[in-house]
Amino acid sequence: MSDIVKILQQNARISNTELGEILGITPAEAEAEIKRLEKEGVIKGYSVIVDDELYDKSTVYATIELKVTPQRDCGFDDIAKTIMMYDEVESISLMSGAYDLAVEVKGNNLKDVALFVSERLSTIDGVLSTATHFILKKYKEKGIFIDREEADERGLC
Repeated sequence: MSDIVKILQQNARISNTELGEILGITPAEAEAEIKRLEKEGVIKGYSVIVDDELYDKSTVYATIELKVTPQRDCGFDDIAKTIMMYDEVESISLMSGAYDLAVEVKGNNLKDVALFVSERLSTIDGVLSTATHFILKKYKEKGIFIDREEADERGLC
């Protein structure tokens, strides 16, 4: 039931009753389907999308591009597994193109992120280079609009 997954991606807090009404099934069937998807590993977890401007203005996010040397018999997997164990790492993805791994990190301030890159990431065997891009503002995350400011009545931003 991919419809359940699509609905949960937009609102993981929806009740089984509401889910059943939308899909034309009973709440018990909705609950059973969610449990099946969780058991099979389709649904890995649930998260909250936070507006950090309202919650914690000091939080800093960055995307770090890594060029790495793939390792014999495991390619990029071992390096990715090493990197993903750090608390600062929000996500890591294998990429095509100019770099190999995209690492999304979160820190308390710019210096924390800079130290993480210089002292931890860049010292890992196989990491050839890094490029850090600080995220200045989030407008939309996982399909959810973060910044819903009303337009200026004069037509200005």
